[in-house]
Amino acid sequence: MIFPTADPVDRNHFPVDEWALVETDFDAAQAGRNETLFTVGNGYLGLRGNLDEGRDGYDAGTFINGFHETWPIQHAEEAFGFARVGQTIVNVPDAKIIRLYVDDEPFMVTRADILRHTRRLDFADGTLTREIEWRTPSGKHVLIRSRRMVSFTDRHLALIDYEVEMLDADASVLISSQILNRQDGMDEYHVSPAGDGSAFDPRKAESFRDRVLQPRLKRADGPRYLLGYSTTNSRMTIACGIEHEFRTDNEWDQSSHIEDDLAKHVYRVKAKPGRPVRLLKTVSYHTSRSVPARELADRCCRTLDRAREMTLEEHLGQQKDWLADFWARSDVAVEGQPAVQQAVRWNLFQLAQSTARTDGGGIAAKGVSGSGYGGHYFWDTEVYVLPFLSYTAPVVARNALRFRQAMLDAARSRAAELNQRGALFPWRTINGQESSAYYAASTAQYHIDADISYALMQYVAATGDDDFLYRGAVDILVETARMWADLGFWRSNGDDNFHIHGVTGPDEYTTVVNDNLYTNVMARANLRSAVHAVDSLRAVDPAAHARMAARLRLEDDELVEWTLAAEKMFIPFDERAGIHPQDAAFLDKELWDLENTPPAKRPLLLHFHPLVIYRFQVLKQADVVLALLLQGHEFTMEQKRSDFEYYEALTTGDSTLSAVVQSIIAAEVGYHDLALRYFLSSLFVDLADLHRNTSDGIHVASTGGVWSALVYGFGGMRDHGGQITFHPRLPETWTAVTFRVTLRGTRLRVEVRQDAMTLTVETGGPTTVSVQGRPVEVAPGTPVTVPLDGQGPRLTGTPTTSDIEGSRRADGSLVTASIPRITVNP
Repeated sequence: MIFPTADPVDRNHFPVDEWALVETDFDAAQAGRNETLFTVGNGYLGLRGNLDEGRDGYDAGTFINGFHETWPIQHAEEAFGFARVGQTIVNVPDAKIIRLYVDDEPFMVTRADILRHTRRLDFADGTLTREIEWRTPSGKHVLIRSRRMVSFTDRHLALIDYEVEMLDADASVLISSQILNRQDGMDEYHVSPAGDGSAFDPRKAESFRDRVLQPRLKRADGPRYLLGYSTTNSRMTIACGIEHEFRTDNEWDQSSHIEDDLAKHVYRVKAKPGRPVRLLKTVSYHTSRSVPARELADRCCRTLDRAREMTLEEHLGQQKDWLADFWARSDVAVEGQPAVQQAVRWNLFQLAQSTARTDGGGIAAKGVSGSGYGGHYFWDTEVYVLPFLSYTAPVVARNALRFRQAMLDAARSRAAELNQRGALFPWRTINGQESSAYYAASTAQYHIDADISYALMQYVAATGDDDFLYRGAVDILVETARMWADLGFWRSNGDDNFHIHGVTGPDEYTTVVNDNLYTNVMARANLRSAVHAVDSLRAVDPAAHARMAARLRLEDDELVEWTLAAEKMFIPFDERAGIHPQDAAFLDKELWDLENTPPAKRPLLLHFHPLVIYRFQVLKQADVVLALLLQGHEFTMEQKRSDFEYYEALTTGDSTLSAVVQSIIAAEVGYHDLALRYFLSSLFVDLADLHRNTSDGIHVASTGGVWSALVYGFGGMRDHGGQITFHPRLPETWTAVTFRVTLRGTRLRVEVRQDAMTLTVETGGPTTVSVQGRPVEVAPGTPVTVPLDGQGPRLTGTPTTSDIEGSRRADGSLVTASIPRITVNP
């Protein structure tokens, strides 16, 4: 793992501001990264942060959650059960564009004489503002101001406030406000960053060669325009509407133009100094899987009509009020660390922008900030994002789980296709079908069933929403338990354990293995949760239980089977090494020499054939260590420390899912300095583009992991079995961290200092938690301060592969120091 400096952000371009991301100079070389960083969205609609004028960008994209095109997956060699239909998010018609000409000179930032430039993404206001002073080729000075907002209160609405002012001379100003459909669904201005070329990278979205959006409607009514389309293969439909309000004291006229892929309203102004020209552009998008484009156009009109009833200031006020509530529930304050504080809030703001108005849709790996990973949903949502939502925004968490519930029938079909009972959720999908062509590192990740079940039970424990479980979500637990009971098996050679073979764990550098520890531990929890939920439903509502049993054809003997399988689940453990092997054969492999693998050969997946990687002990991301977090009550502290030290030396961190987990467990087992270093790697993964692919979109799971690293890692919170406990482990250089968690309707404010923890009920009734093993009851109006008896052992150093080799016994049963390590050519 390559760690960043304490603050890897270029502060000459991005000064520290605890409530905003501010850019003070335009950098064309970093256009892709910055377009991602300055995205505005609400979970349904996302406008990338390209400049309003729509030129010279990396990916001038507009994305809508779940709006995708399908295409046949072409396998070089076919086999039964391979994924057949690919799914890729579509870059929808772009309504952000406002072209500007002064005396017929087009404004293009990369070629213009820019005297000053600032851009600000405000975390409290939810707006992206920009101010540029431009000196035209003839020497005239022009001031350009813009403000962009995607509404949190109206999921289909965006607003753009654009103003041009001549500062020292008369000029002819032309403003062309547009909707532009780039016909292949990708960006006509898309360019690769220097050095990227067209190199293979599975993290990027597929490109379309043929037309994606087929014209279905175009309509103009004064300053209002509507374009409608359907996708060629998936048959999804979309309508986009814009409306204009124009203000100036100058003389002006206007004209309009509309065609299948372009609608524009043009304003020509005889501008005089000191007389601003201001355009308010209201934008609406509506999409559907089946509704005709004309009906969606009517919906756009209703959205635009409703928006027109309010002033811009009222819209901005609603946005600010929504965010005030969000921060009251979600903010994490890091005392005395302004750069860290800014980055923390940027990450939390991205969670709001990626989830707030999904409203029953999925949460994509990139949210609505880019096309990376094709706009797909993964297990990332349940493990990295749902904890944040369950404890700060339970309504949004419930919607995300309802989305998985709606996919249950498709998951049943997928399980049947793979010759299994129950349900198997797709590892990678938009529409519920498996969309990954490489089964070894995708379909074989059966653990997604257990991840979804884990998130469901975490949500129910955090909120007390048993009704959601009993009114249908219990079906997820039953069908996933059935899958595990069917997938696993009992050996007949005297071994009375329950085994699961032929699966892949979270670590994608080790695939299709037997008894992956993470999978087995999580499957055990899944089986137990199913039994507990069914028994609880029987006790609470026998009639509902009877309906559920009839609906699912559930017999009591299945519960007996699940209980026994969970009790006898095989959990790999090597007594000699004192660690849990990642899988049954993991310790028989050679060690990869990470210490001498040059940075130019990282990440490994871009430079080595999978078969090369699979032969070695090397991890893309935390696997066993993730099990130590999610099922920590199943392991002793000694086991956690030994496991962490062993796998720490083997983990590349090539996945952004890894560092947050390593940070949390490093803090728990005593490596406090290392925990902070891993935390900073996650905190700045996008802001400093540490994985060199931020241009393709935000790493949403990592932003959720940042919250977990603060709350679970440094705050020491655990929620095993629905019991909330705290064992704080604050970095030595930090004075205090304050966060909130909502526990069954009670919002609890938690302030952690080096010597004490203060608990305050902000809303709701009394609650009881445990602090360092002692029960603490907190009542409204009566904060409780609990002295801390230290914060655990503090270990130093970083385990390496040489440490592992030195500790191995050369008895033939384990990898020994004499086994040669891989040689990597520079």
